[in-house]
Amino acid sequence: MSKKVIVIGGGIIGLCSAYYLQKEGHQVIIVDQSNMDAGASYVNAGYLSPSHIVPLSAPGVMKKGLKWMFNSASPLYIKPRLDADFLKWTMAFNKSCNSNHVAKAIPAIKTISLLSQELYDDIKHDENFSFHYEKKGLLMLCQTEKMLEEEIETALLAKREGLDANEISIEELKNLEPNVNLNVKGATFYKCDSHTTPHEFMSEMKAHLKAVGVTFYSNEKVEDLEVINKKIISIKTNNQTFKADEFVLAAGSWSHILGKKLGLKLLLQAGKGYRINTNQNTGIQIPSILAEAKVAVTPMNGFTRFAGTMEIAGINHNINRVRVEAIANAATRYYPEIELTAEEKDNAACGLRPVSPDGLPYIGKSSKCNNLTIAAGHAMMGWSMGTGTGKLVAEIISNKKTSMDLLMFVPDRKF
Repeated sequence: MSKKVIVIGGGIIGLCSAYYLQKEGHQVIIVDQSNMDAGASYVNAGYLSPSHIVPLSAPGVMKKGLKWMFNSASPLYIKPRLDADFLKWTMAFNKSCNSNHVAKAIPAIKTISLLSQELYDDIKHDENFSFHYEKKGLLMLCQTEKMLEEEIETALLAKREGLDANEISIEELKNLEPNVNLNVKGATFYKCDSHTTPHEFMSEMKAHLKAVGVTFYSNEKVEDLEVINKKIISIKTNNQTFKADEFVLAAGSWSHILGKKLGLKLLLQAGKGYRINTNQNTGIQIPSILAEAKVAVTPMNGFTRFAGTMEIAGINHNINRVRVEAIANAATRYYPEIELTAEEKDNAACGLRPVSPDGLPYIGKSSKCNNLTIAAGHAMMGWSMGTGTGKLVAEIISNKKTSMDLLMFVPDRKF
C-alpha cells in the first residue's frame, strides 16, 4: 500500500531512505534545514568499511577521552560542559565501554556494513551511476610497536568474523604503495573495504531522486510537530506545514532535538570531524588510517583527502585551527614527503556526526510514536551504513521482513 512519507534530513541516510521508499512505491518528500550541499555526508572519508566492526564505545576509550580532554589537538576531544544532555550521554557512553557490549555489537555492525556495501554495488549497476567507487581495501598504518600489536589483534578479530584482514610486511606494504615514502613500523590490510568520493554519490542520488518524483524542500527547518494519540499529524517548518502518513527522522546530529518534541530520549552528541583536500600528486593509491593519529587518508577522484578527529563539543560548525593542524601534521609524520599547504588548511571543512552512547545507530520505531521511523546516530559509520539503513527504513514502513535483525538498533534501548 502506497503511503505519503516525509523524510526529515537530506544527508546520506535521508537520501538512501528516500531511494528505497520510492522503490517500494511510496510518495516521498525530503525536508532539510540546509541547502543539502555540505556537512558530514560531503566531508567524510568515503569509506565503505566492514573492517570497522568495533564500536566507538570500546574498553579503554573513556579513559583515553578523559586523558585527552584538555588537549584540543587529540584524536578524541570531549569538551567538558555543564549540560544535562551531555552529562547523560557521557554516563551512558562510559557504561557502554565494556567487552560484553563490544561482543554483542560486532555481528550487527558487520551485517549492516556488508549489506550496505552490496547495496552500493546494486545502486551503481541498477541506476547506471558513474560516481567514483573503488575496491582497493584499507591499510592501518602504525608508527609504534604498541599500536601495531593492537591493530594485529583487531585484524585477527575481523578475520575470525570472516573478513579478509591480515598483517602485512613492510615489503608487502611497499608493493601496495610503491609511489609513497612511508614512515611506519608496520601495517594491517583489510582487503574487504572499498571507498568512494562522497559528493559524487550525493549529487547523482539527488538528481536521480528528483527524476523519479521525490520532492525536495531545502532551507526548511522543522520547528514543531503536531501529535495526536502517538501519531504525527503534521510537521511545521519555518515556512510551511507538511502532512503525511509516515515520517522518517534522519536529521543527523539534530535528531535528538526533534525527538524531544515527541518525548523521545534519543541520547546523541554531535561529533565534529574535519577534512583537508589536496590536489598535490601524493602518489597514494590505497586508503589508509594513520592509526595513532586516527586520521583517514583517501585517494578520491582527482584529489587526496585527509580527514579525522572526533570533537564532541556541541552543535556548531566552528573550525578549530588546532585540530586542522593536527591532521596536517599527522599527514607529514606518516608521509614525510607530503606537506599540506596553508591554503589547503585554510580551506578545511567540517561536518557533524551524530554519536550515540553505545556507538550503534538508532534504526526503527519508538513506542512514543506509531508513524515515525528513526534513522540516526551512526557516528563515523554513516557513509558505510547509509544504503543499508535506507533499505531497512523502507522495509519497516512497508511492513516487510527486514533484511537483518534490528534488536541492537532499537531506538528505545536502555543505557
